[in-house]
Amino acid sequence: MRLGVIDVGSNTVHLLVVDAHQGARPLPAFSHKRELRLSEYTDDSGHIADAGIDELVTFIGECQAIADDHGIEELLPFATSAIREAPNGDYVIEQVRSRSGLDIQVMPGEDEARLTFLAVRRWFGWSAGRLLVVDIGGGSLELVTGTDEEPDVAMSLLLGAGRLTRTMHGDPPSAAELKVLRKQIRSDIAREIRPLTKAGLPDRVIGTSKTIRSLARMCGAAPSDEGPYVRRTLSRDDLRTMVPKLSTMTAAQRTSLPGVSESRSHQVLAGAMVIEAVMDLLDIAELELCPWAMREGVILRRLDWLDD
Repeated sequence: MRLGVIDVGSNTVHLLVVDAHQGARPLPAFSHKRELRLSEYTDDSGHIADAGIDELVTFIGECQAIADDHGIEELLPFATSAIREAPNGDYVIEQVRSRSGLDIQVMPGEDEARLTFLAVRRWFGWSAGRLLVVDIGGGSLELVTGTDEEPDVAMSLLLGAGRLTRTMHGDPPSAAELKVLRKQIRSDIAREIRPLTKAGLPDRVIGTSKTIRSLARMCGAAPSDEGPYVRRTLSRDDLRTMVPKLSTMTAAQRTSLPGVSESRSHQVLAGAMVIEAVMDLLDIAELELCPWAMREGVILRRLDWLDD
């Protein structure tokens, strides 16, 4: 069957069309996305402004038209941190429903972590043993571990790259400000990681997100046009070298680095600081990248339900 997933994230709204069948790998057929940056339409209290809602409704309409054109049998729309954390998130969802007819499901942070873990498990298989999965988006950081398809521990922390970037001032930020942010990131993670460490040492540590892919590319990983089956990694040593470099560059200067787009250049520093902190605190020498993440997890879970 042909399925479509609409992922309403903090930075990007992404329609992924796949041909999916039980017992087979979902095959991407078409992708359509826009850097909507809902998180930048929020006021100081976190409410999403009407202009952001209008942009979202317009783009959802585009996605619905594309879904019809591409013969999608079922459309699976969901939203993550930007709408989940907004005080007027219910109002945003209702506006989308009333103006487009589409009912977007708001994904709880732990469910986001679980579905990402499912996708990673299916990609690497049972032989990978215990997995520890690290995923960072614009609004949140997910840390997940387990030996089965359902993780033993799944947590979501409010340490997204976009969220932290909005707390910075200056381009680049001052050394004093970065020192304060670094301390905050590490204390926030350290406060929560005990369940992960109690669960046992992982056999493989996996990173999955646009930010981690960008960091790996900056540090020498193969470009995306070499395909999904090329092994890509991000080492802690390389990241430790890269973070000070990023901290002295402006957002415009960062676009000269491989893997850094103009739309992501402003938040890659905060993302790098979070991933470096995770690798330090959990003693991770290297992240292995996975091309699948939550969107694929949503599709895989939907296929599983066909038996129910």
